[in-house]
Amino acid sequence: MSVELTPDGACFRVWAPEASQLWLCLFDELDRERRLAMVSGDDGFWSVAAPGVGAGTHYGYRADGVYDPVNGLWFDPDKLLLDPYATQIDRPFAYDAVLAAPQGQGEDTAPFMPKGVVVAPLAPIAVEAARFQPGGLIYELHVRGFTMLHPDIPSDMRGTIAALAHPAVLAHLKALHVSAVELMPINAWIDERHLGPLGLTNYWGYNPVNWFALDPRLAPGGMAELRATVAALHAEGIGVILDMVYNHDGESDASGPTLSLRGLNARDYFRHEPDGRLINDTGTGNSIACNHPNVRRLILDSLRHFVTQAGVDGFRFDLGPALGRMPDGFDPNAPLLQEMRSDPVLADRIMIAEPWDIGPGGYQLGRFGEGWLEWNDRYRDDMRRFWRGDAGMIGVFATRLAGSSDIFDGDATRSVNFLAAHDGFTLADLVAFEHRHNEANGEDNRDGHGENFSWNNGVEGASDAPCVIANRRRDVMVLLTTLFCSRGTIMLTAGDEFGRTQRGNNNAYAQDNAIGWVDWDGRDRALESHAFAMADLRMRRDCIRNPASIKDGAVSWLDEKGGPLTPAQWEERGRRRLMLHYPQDGLVLCLNGGDDACDFRLPDGQIVPVAHKSLLPVEGVVSPAGLEPATY
Repeated sequence: MSVELTPDGACFRVWAPEASQLWLCLFDELDRERRLAMVSGDDGFWSVAAPGVGAGTHYGYRADGVYDPVNGLWFDPDKLLLDPYATQIDRPFAYDAVLAAPQGQGEDTAPFMPKGVVVAPLAPIAVEAARFQPGGLIYELHVRGFTMLHPDIPSDMRGTIAALAHPAVLAHLKALHVSAVELMPINAWIDERHLGPLGLTNYWGYNPVNWFALDPRLAPGGMAELRATVAALHAEGIGVILDMVYNHDGESDASGPTLSLRGLNARDYFRHEPDGRLINDTGTGNSIACNHPNVRRLILDSLRHFVTQAGVDGFRFDLGPALGRMPDGFDPNAPLLQEMRSDPVLADRIMIAEPWDIGPGGYQLGRFGEGWLEWNDRYRDDMRRFWRGDAGMIGVFATRLAGSSDIFDGDATRSVNFLAAHDGFTLADLVAFEHRHNEANGEDNRDGHGENFSWNNGVEGASDAPCVIANRRRDVMVLLTTLFCSRGTIMLTAGDEFGRTQRGNNNAYAQDNAIGWVDWDGRDRALESHAFAMADLRMRRDCIRNPASIKDGAVSWLDEKGGPLTPAQWEERGRRRLMLHYPQDGLVLCLNGGDDACDFRLPDGQIVPVAHKSLLPVEGVVSPAGLEPATY
């Protein structure tokens, strides 16, 4: 905490070890500025006492020193800087407004910059055990887009964190048996500079300026709003996971604005090449030095802040390898990763890594180790390829369905299985578009993933043909069935359960409009009912939700005739049928990925017709004596 309220005012403290002078800047209700010189200590922290300052005061910092951007020094007393520890800001970061102030040295940015707000912290809550346990359903959602078009939510509440506590939202989450909602970034963020001229804004929020302050557009009620919403979700047995972006900040590359970290201590907050250039392992212009001791302190303090102030259950880390990057590359035992798992406040929180970035050795799926869940993109791609019709996929399909033991050393609980996420095609678009259609992003359709392992059922995009509509619904249904029947944790992105479309846009980060928002009125009720049914099945079957419940991993893999799959059958490039039997739970999953319907002989002898391109769960199947379980 850098601001501490005292009986006669407040004390301010900020880290800037290479600065020659710092000032605390206080602003009154007319935005008039008063400066107080700060005093440096031996530890690189500057401090000052401000008598008469109380909650609600607006403030920022100015830092003087050497201005030598080539060597990572950006000190400029004309740049008002946001406190890295600010827990509230007075208004959102609008890039056009920030850039209205000339960015050259000597140009005052105070009139255009959001200010920090002195806030009396809420009384710490009694932190309870995390609501989410591995094996549950994570529901990824964008706070604004999830509720902007919801007909049951009052218009003045739509788009806010508070809307997630509305009874209509809670009822939907409960019908899906959601274990935890994962909120896309809710910290204060800024637009990328190329978006303004295109008439676009950053919608997703993966461009943070601060890791404590909530963005006022999403949380006009501040931390109290988040705390109340978390409590409402907890009351329904639903946990809350926050998507955090510690790999970079919104100050971008050398041409970006000076907003906070850059103006205080760029050489230590950011990673640099030996020649002084910013390292860009994130594709955003800069990379945070996550394992510098004081940067680690800042990150850990911000995580603790959301646990003790709002009671959140865990965190998902964007471009997770950045948190473990050391001078020689990624290290799963890097200090920050170790401290996250051993910290008394954080030790029992859910920690989820997006296990890749674009830096050298950036793909680290399966390497985060015990105590970490990881987004499993190989599950995503392999399952898509199987249902697209690619040959030679039966063994890979089985491995992914059973928890990806090849990736996670047999621990299926570490895999976060997903078929679609915020980044990429929606499930409905996956079966309706062979190619991305990102023209609305203004980048000539060059942005976004080029290979999506998608298919269009004969027509690219929207179609009124009944057969095309029916085939697409069938495909989304089987994808949902596959996801809900997969062992380990699963993740569903909001709206995919009822056919949400982004019109073929697989990178809707800048679409704060009908392309990016969830269309509640246009939902496919048949798909939604199917998703609810699969969620009910998953809740009934411990063998799926809790892989550890399967003694010694015992399951039976059978062909469609009821016999054990032979090594030769596993290797058949054209094989697209099998059964997975959980003997102790009486569940059989009948997979028919072929083009024709087929009768399956279950282990108890009954014959079950299975339609083409489907995955049929059959419950209550008693295993006959003598059937040997097999693992794969």
